[in-house]
Amino acid sequence: MTNNIFIATAEPYSGKSIVALGLVNMLLGKAKKIAYFKPIINHNPREKKDVHIETVVNHFGLPITYYDTFAFTRQEAMQHMENEKRGELIDTIIRKVKKLEENYDFTVIEGSDFIGEGTAFEFDANISIAKNLNAPVIIVISGNNKTTAQIINNAITITRNFQQREVQVLAIVANMIKPEQVDDVKELLQSTFNNGIILAVIPEERGLKSPTMKEINESIGGKLLFGEQQMSNQVDHFIMGAMQLPNFLKHMKENVLIMTPGDRGDIIISALQANLSTSYPKVAGIVLTGGIEPEEPILKLVEGLQTVVPIISVKTGSFMTATTVGSIHSRITPENNKKIQLAIDAFERNVDVKALDEKIVTYSSEGMTPHMFQYQLSKWARRQQKHIVLPEGNDDRILKAATRLLQQDIVKLTILGDPAEVLASFKRLGLIVDPSRVKIINPAESPLYNDYVQTLYELRKSKNVTHEMAADLMTDVSYFGTMMVYKGHADGMVSGAVHTTQHTIRPALQFVKTKPGVSVVSSVFFMCLPDRVSVFGDCAVNPNPTAEQLADIAILSADNSQRFGIEPRIAMLSYSSGTSGEGEDVEKVRKATEIVKQKRPDLNVEGPIQYDAAVDPVVGKQKLPNSEVAGRASVLIFPDLNTGNNTYKAVQRETGAIAIGPMLQGLNKPVNDLSRGCTVDDIFNTVIITAIQAQD
Repeated sequence: MTNNIFIATAEPYSGKSIVALGLVNMLLGKAKKIAYFKPIINHNPREKKDVHIETVVNHFGLPITYYDTFAFTRQEAMQHMENEKRGELIDTIIRKVKKLEENYDFTVIEGSDFIGEGTAFEFDANISIAKNLNAPVIIVISGNNKTTAQIINNAITITRNFQQREVQVLAIVANMIKPEQVDDVKELLQSTFNNGIILAVIPEERGLKSPTMKEINESIGGKLLFGEQQMSNQVDHFIMGAMQLPNFLKHMKENVLIMTPGDRGDIIISALQANLSTSYPKVAGIVLTGGIEPEEPILKLVEGLQTVVPIISVKTGSFMTATTVGSIHSRITPENNKKIQLAIDAFERNVDVKALDEKIVTYSSEGMTPHMFQYQLSKWARRQQKHIVLPEGNDDRILKAATRLLQQDIVKLTILGDPAEVLASFKRLGLIVDPSRVKIINPAESPLYNDYVQTLYELRKSKNVTHEMAADLMTDVSYFGTMMVYKGHADGMVSGAVHTTQHTIRPALQFVKTKPGVSVVSSVFFMCLPDRVSVFGDCAVNPNPTAEQLADIAILSADNSQRFGIEPRIAMLSYSSGTSGEGEDVEKVRKATEIVKQKRPDLNVEGPIQYDAAVDPVVGKQKLPNSEVAGRASVLIFPDLNTGNNTYKAVQRETGAIAIGPMLQGLNKPVNDLSRGCTVDDIFNTVIITAIQAQD
């Protein structure tokens, strides 16, 4: 039985980081604490930190110090080999990994990079390390500039070397395979390795190979003149701007880098104008060659533009600059979230994660950690894709979240707003969205508008709503989006980034209505604390619920807790615990607790109980020693909105917890509200929980 895994290759730039990111992401859905370790790193950490380690540790927030993530620098390892201290090198690595095993559920170990001097010993050293750690191996083969035969031969050679040393090969990943080679590589791998090894082929991904403007600037030693905020722009193509404008514009492609002498002001201005135009592709940046900077009038014009792509001046000529740019090996860096997500997506799309999961021995943990929770949410949402409408297409955060959701293929989306304006905003933000995968609807111009107006009129005429009033209301995005859900043209709605809670949920209360037997619409937040996920209710809707309403909120919250993989242990919160306090507010909570016990004897519920007694095992045991909930509560029900709203915000700000929600509960169909201060992550997560609600 093992609790670590080794990622190995035999060549530089094989794309091990794709496997590392995908693997850590997968494991964090199963285990609480994951460690990441590279036996040998390339640089002295006082001079430069390892980009792979920083990317994985920072992105996933792994609770490990940098100095625990490696054993030796390349120079130190070479000195050990030259002084015939190979055994000491292996012993030190084993000792460091075993120390990690004492404190972590699982350790992902990444082999060396084969970059720089002394690569001859690395392959054999990697085999020795894996063997001595008794770690199963995932082998990564690069398809870059290789024939299909070379790819298969490399796989055979590397696999045999590990197997001859009695190291278990868990999987072989052929990475960066050209699209025209994918089918042949798959077929030959399957016919060559039919002994239970998991086989995966990851096609070449332009977005992962393409360097950013920051990487290009570092490689060419340039001087940044403009566009510091857009240095993360990805470069998929580059062209020389040496021809006349009409011919130059014909060669524009998406995410293009333009290289031109610094005195070509016409090229510079036309490139910036093309980037602003919806008729031309996005420009990633401009490199001015030959050490020439633009003249003063050109600089003044550029300075006056609101949005400017990176403009870099370099001393070298056009040919040498182009040669340098063409030879850049792009890396996945900690700040490049777009590439990190692309890597994770590529891994999940092309690797049989379920088979890999079954082969890897992991520890199952009690409770649900935040990453486990978020990993499971995405997995559940993908299982049965739902259609969600986002009414606020005029908000950049909505568009950024929508792009992430579509790229990860989690949901189907409709965005409300003027189509031309929404598409222009996508381009302005540098977001690449396939127009065929998202509907953009202007309510007033929609073919559905008249039908929706008539439906609203019929539903609300008894409330004195006239046909003219219905027509006016249906131009409102909240009403139009809610009607899409009511009519079954969408499965759920998420709004509130620029609208009030009342504006968002009023239409739902008017005609979506509550489920049978539900007395009140309420809400919950999923509070992703450092070591657990708790459910807080109701922190967003009901100012002062009655005892009966409080009981309904508790039952709905417990059911939703269970629905989302969290075992419900309900704490009915008050300012006293057990029988120690008296007063109207305490009696309301006491009565609500009794109602929950009568209606749902299957639920574990405690109340009244104070917050500290509910979540702290020591305090819980002191105050309510015989309680099954005290100190272990996972569902916390607040007595009123004032207490709940303030508490969730205090916990969020003081602990750094992620608050997913509010998720409305009790409606016939899912409509969820956002805070006007929401982040892109908040929107992303709320859309996912809405999609999961819609699956019911």
